[in-house]
Amino acid sequence: MSIVVPMSDADVLDRPVWHSLGGPQSALDVGGGNVRRLDPAYGPFAAAAPDAEQGLCNHLHGGEIWLVEPSAVSAPKGLRVLKEAPLLQMIADGEIGSCIDPDIVALGAGDAAEMAQLAMATEPGPWASQTWRYGQFYGIRVNGRLAAMAGERMRPASHLAELSGVCTWPEFRGRGLAARLICKVMAGMTARGEVPYLHSYASNASAIRLYESLGFRSRREMVATLLGPDE
Repeated sequence: MSIVVPMSDADVLDRPVWHSLGGPQSALDVGGGNVRRLDPAYGPFAAAAPDAEQGLCNHLHGGEIWLVEPSAVSAPKGLRVLKEAPLLQMIADGEIGSCIDPDIVALGAGDAAEMAQLAMATEPGPWASQTWRYGQFYGIRVNGRLAAMAGERMRPASHLAELSGVCTWPEFRGRGLAARLICKVMAGMTARGEVPYLHSYASNASAIRLYESLGFRSRREMVATLLGPDE
């Protein structure tokens, strides 16, 4: 299935958190007004309207805030920049095939503890207690152990879905597990009429090559800015 991304959908990718929490995933917004803040149980993401960044101080929820924007964000009074990480935003808007893989299993509540353990150890991105509820996650087990997983995260428009949480225990890497899981997640998205997109750390050349081999192309550079309390 080949899907063409309407310009109106492509534009919202410049501010994926803002548009996700103000659109398809508005039920997860615990901010309000000029600040949109993801329910902390799902993760630390937030976004502010232009010139309203000071409002982020009221939505720290005892931890750090992640902003994903086209450029770095200066810390408002009361907060400080903990880290800036260059990202590459990629999109798969070409031909994507189906995926039939009997080794891949759908993950759910009964797998949440193992999923969290894998995510915390490998750090594919921020993970919280309910992150697995963003959308369907899939995994591959080796001798009963969850060896690798991949799933979904932000939906800034009805036709766009973010591939996320791609991770593999180090001892199981090199077997192509991540590629198989990515194909499974992408197939599910395209079957629903959604265009897959993702964010990779710009320095992760091996991951970017993998994504390119699976049909993703570079869309634009982005920056993850992590803010914390100014102590």
